[in-house]
Amino acid sequence: MTNKMVTKVEGNVLVLERVFNAPPELVFRAFSDAEHLKHWWGPRGWTLPVCNIDFRPGGVWHYCMKCVDENQGDFFGMESWGKAIYGEIVHGEKIAYVDYFSDAEGNEAEGMPSSDIVMEFLPFEGKTKLVSKAAYESEEALRQVVAMGMEQGITETWDRLEEFLQQ
Repeated sequence: MTNKMVTKVEGNVLVLERVFNAPPELVFRAFSDAEHLKHWWGPRGWTLPVCNIDFRPGGVWHYCMKCVDENQGDFFGMESWGKAIYGEIVHGEKIAYVDYFSDAEGNEAEGMPSSDIVMEFLPFEGKTKLVSKAAYESEEALRQVVAMGMEQGITETWDRLEEFLQQ
């Protein structure tokens, strides 16, 4: 039985919660290690051909997701670049970062909303409750990313994480 994601919008903040059948330390490690991220980050049918991570406060995670599923039509072959700049990191408990759309050089994409994200890895009945709060500049910016299909993308990404954690 997989735990479904709970999604709430509170003004300009998107709150995502899901329970993973693994201890907080392991779920935290899946988010902080490039070799782990390559196995599960991104929606189904997408890979992570570039994943450079400097996991420390002030460090940068720069990555590229690429669609390798021919059944996804116009998305096939498409690349989506992202960049995160880490803020506070509490080992096994919390990761805070600013998330940007970017290009291959790591320049932030003009006109695309960034978000301040805080992820908490909470012990819950022998498992982990992951709580992600993403604050956007405005409610309009949040609506923009939701309209781009972000919720489905995160759901599939977190499904892949659950599968990876079971290996």
